[in-house]
Amino acid sequence: MTTCDTSYKMLNLQAAARWVKDLQGRNQKVVFTNGCFDLLHPGHVAYLEAARSLGDALIVGVNTDTSAARLHKGPGRPYSPEADRARVLAALTCVDRVVLFDEDTPLALITLLKPDILVKGGDYRLDQIVGREVVEARGGQVLALPFLPGYSTSALIDRIRSGR
Repeated sequence: MTTCDTSYKMLNLQAAARWVKDLQGRNQKVVFTNGCFDLLHPGHVAYLEAARSLGDALIVGVNTDTSAARLHKGPGRPYSPEADRARVLAALTCVDRVVLFDEDTPLALITLLKPDILVKGGDYRLDQIVGREVVEARGGQVLALPFLPGYSTSALIDRIRSGR
């Protein structure tokens, strides 16, 4: 039986910065996105696949538990601990690396990583995307990707709570 351990994809901040720099040194385009990814659903997967298709590699910044709690997503959120959320994302083929961040926004992480392409979901206008100025100042691209209709974490939580 072959093992497929994808935990190597989970990096600390310094290792993530080295990984991005190494790829860029080989003229590869690095895409960055971020979020809580509390309860992974098909909308997340479609979004991450679309993000990955924009470059040579995708790195995902994941809010730590304390950072996610400060976002006021709802009582008891996040439901899944940060290590679990990062581990599930790391197992996805479209995700090349995962890094946790503890700040309220990913600005410091984006500044550290210097990705070539920054993406967020379609509920953001370009002028609302944190880190846009950092990426554009380096000649990078910032995009808001559309959501897969009918999927959201809030809708999933409502469905679970209502027993549907």
